[in-house]
Amino acid sequence: MSQKVIVAGVGMIPFAKPGNSKSYDEMGAEATLLALQDAGLAYRDIQQAVAGYVYGDSTSGQTALYRAGMSGIPIFNVNNNCSTGSSALFLARQMVASGMADCVLALGFEQMQPGALKSHWDDRVSPFHRFDSLCDEINPYPEVPLALRYFGGAGKEYMDTYGVGPEIFAKVRAKASRHAEHNPMALFRKVVSEEEVLQSPIVFPAAKLTRLMACPPTCGAAAAVLVSEDFARKRGLDRRVSIIAQAMTTDTPDSFDDRSMMKLVGSGMARAAADKVYAEAGIGPEDVDVVELHDCFAQNEVLSYEALRLCEDGGAEKFVADGNNTYGGSHVTNPSGGLLSKGHPLGATGLAQCTELVTQLRGQAGLRQVEGARVGLQHNLGLGGACVVTLYRLD
Repeated sequence: MSQKVIVAGVGMIPFAKPGNSKSYDEMGAEATLLALQDAGLAYRDIQQAVAGYVYGDSTSGQTALYRAGMSGIPIFNVNNNCSTGSSALFLARQMVASGMADCVLALGFEQMQPGALKSHWDDRVSPFHRFDSLCDEINPYPEVPLALRYFGGAGKEYMDTYGVGPEIFAKVRAKASRHAEHNPMALFRKVVSEEEVLQSPIVFPAAKLTRLMACPPTCGAAAAVLVSEDFARKRGLDRRVSIIAQAMTTDTPDSFDDRSMMKLVGSGMARAAADKVYAEAGIGPEDVDVVELHDCFAQNEVLSYEALRLCEDGGAEKFVADGNNTYGGSHVTNPSGGLLSKGHPLGATGLAQCTELVTQLRGQAGLRQVEGARVGLQHNLGLGGACVVTLYRLD
């Protein structure tokens, strides 16, 4: 892959609670048009498109994009659970970097239903059957919904391994709320304290996981337009932000063989992806200014600090206590408020992270602007599994 990949335009719509959003096709089209407007392009300029969503029928991507234009281009539909949006971005970047296309759209959207995530296909083997079996063995709480058992169990393992209490997760959630206060795209903008997080209803007692430590199901859409440097130069587009490295990883045997809840929820995939992008870009975690990572639960944000090498293993408690995850610290993490405050429409999340980081690197984030941000790191994780880590740089 030899061509430099520019992020010429990004766009997203405010996320909404299930039942309060427009239909997926309307949301997808709106985010697409916002990204095109931001890039200064028309739909006819797009040569290929990748649409990501989890809950929807085949070719839903076409249905959404046809509302923006019908130019006969190839449209690919992608589903990689919670990493779906970044998977669409990964494919779009490959198309441009390889020289196969000069202008590609990545779109993510989700129209979710209320309540816990569930399978809609009960007449065949579940893609989670191996994950569920191991979770049942090492974290047997059948009365607790599986998503809570997965990430709550990983958080419990972290607490037991490093001798920390649930306060670390409460501090992460409180930080997310302070960041979201200045983000008009965030669903929850009320600032909450560490004490309020700890006192909210407990949803998994054994793991000391409270309701405020979990992200809400949400509906929404986001999009990005990726172009080659030559295309951007010829069209006079904004060339300031580029993707300098990107990696997608899936599970390896140790996700199961090590009998670790932390590895079962993807910490190993995240570390492998992070190491690949640092090596590809020729920089280290110390060079990263701003991070958007996959905080579906506050527990996963803590695990991800270490998986992404933002701090050493077992060092998250000090990392948080020293304020290195917020403004004035070494790595401002989730200035958008993250999934915990912004919401998590599965297919849209990765492209919403992309939108936030591009906005930050351009210096357009207003009151939540990270001063002097030049390198941004994105981490998007889907169980089952896939993890995408992306590095952006301001040139």
